[in-house]
Amino acid sequence: MTSRWKKPAAVATALVAAVATGYLSHGRALASPADVARDAPSTPTRAAPDSKPAPTAAVPDFSAIVQRYGPAVVNVSTTGSVKSAAGSPFGQLDPSDPFYPFFRQFGAPGQQGRAITRGLGSGFVVAADGVILTNAHVVAGANEVKVKLTDKREFPARVVGVDKASDVAVLKIDAKGLPTVRLGDPSRTKVGEWVLAIGSPFGLENTATAGILSARGRSLPDGGYVPFLQTDVAVNPGNSGGPLFDSRGEVIGINSQIYSQSGGYMGLSFAIPIDLAMNVEQQLLAHGKVTRGQLGVTIQDVNQSLADSFGLPGPTGALVSSVQPDSPAARAGIQPGDVILSLNGSPVSGSSELPPAVAALRPGTEAKLEVFRDGHRRDVEVRVGEAESAGATAAGGADASHGKLGLAVRPLSPDERRQVGVDAGVVVEGADGPAARAGIQPGDIVLAVNGTHVKSVEQLRSLVDRAGKHLALLVDRGDARIFVPVDLG
Repeated sequence: MTSRWKKPAAVATALVAAVATGYLSHGRALASPADVARDAPSTPTRAAPDSKPAPTAAVPDFSAIVQRYGPAVVNVSTTGSVKSAAGSPFGQLDPSDPFYPFFRQFGAPGQQGRAITRGLGSGFVVAADGVILTNAHVVAGANEVKVKLTDKREFPARVVGVDKASDVAVLKIDAKGLPTVRLGDPSRTKVGEWVLAIGSPFGLENTATAGILSARGRSLPDGGYVPFLQTDVAVNPGNSGGPLFDSRGEVIGINSQIYSQSGGYMGLSFAIPIDLAMNVEQQLLAHGKVTRGQLGVTIQDVNQSLADSFGLPGPTGALVSSVQPDSPAARAGIQPGDVILSLNGSPVSGSSELPPAVAALRPGTEAKLEVFRDGHRRDVEVRVGEAESAGATAAGGADASHGKLGLAVRPLSPDERRQVGVDAGVVVEGADGPAARAGIQPGDIVLAVNGTHVKSVEQLRSLVDRAGKHLALLVDRGDARIFVPVDLG
């Protein structure tokens, strides 16, 4: 079976099995007590006088952390729907068949319909007034999101926003005085230190698992902007979105992915650094979207052979393999074959370090690159551009307290506004519920609601909340603009 990256978010039911562990001998048999006795030296050995004792580490007791911060960890349950088609023993029914209207009305086999999907994940409270962090993939495609606290209270949750690029989502529930976690600094935690995860694996709420920080700054296939924290903490389906604590009881990450051949935990789990996640949270709360810097280059690692070819002292930096036309890098004079050694004075040891560092810069700011070209180092000033958003922000699609529009949308980028010829609007990333039934499609641009121009995701949500049971969306689709009536029910 091939290895796969997994985002262990949603489980509807779980079968928990106990597995016994054993020893595996490689190349030689286990020694018997007699063999050990024969092989033992006749006289005890002494350490050299100048040798230092090996460092030791005590096994930590996480019970105080679990007791103190466990109540701030929540269970996140979602409900959605997907298109489905059940097989019919009579095959696909012809619309001209006299029984076709009957089967269509009552959803007979062979006719396409929608199947209900349910999922479970984890999250944690970062503000006492009900702000919760989780993974974007936990709430992806959800029509309804509910949050359950450890005291058994349940709340409908509104998806404030999601950022697919970082896999971070922000939820809001109508509650006050909630217990919160304490946020930490991932850079303070050293590789080898103990860490703790709390979540709902397979729906088993408030489960604590522990391990060590295995590595930092990991680049995964679908997480180019995230320098993941790697751990050996047991993380399984349902753990996604839960917090990763250090030994001081501070959250340093959001558990997000595992690497597995079986679909379950195999010793490799990955968390989003909390400082990156909080930056995303602040942008989503303030602006409804996340902006990231970009240079407009394609890069790769520098191995020893490439270093020798370019005359570099060692295999370090990010090698530029291509430059996008009219990009910030192109305007600054960056060329294919340049090796970027540092950004604003911070060394770039590998290509995986550059994307998250550039993404953290504010678009429009000036940055200084140290570049190796033709055997010489030189400084290059570049004005950082804005990366196109790959994420979507929910607008009414997961608000259980109002009529649901059922749209996942994002703001138009400057290039898209120029192409369409509008000053504002939002792009539909996904449609479900009332919007889908009305014919709204991904790629549509929502320009107005009931005659009021839509300038932001927040405004769209506000207009939908005030619209009552019926509204009209002005939609730009291709070369046409049409009004689409939507019944919110």
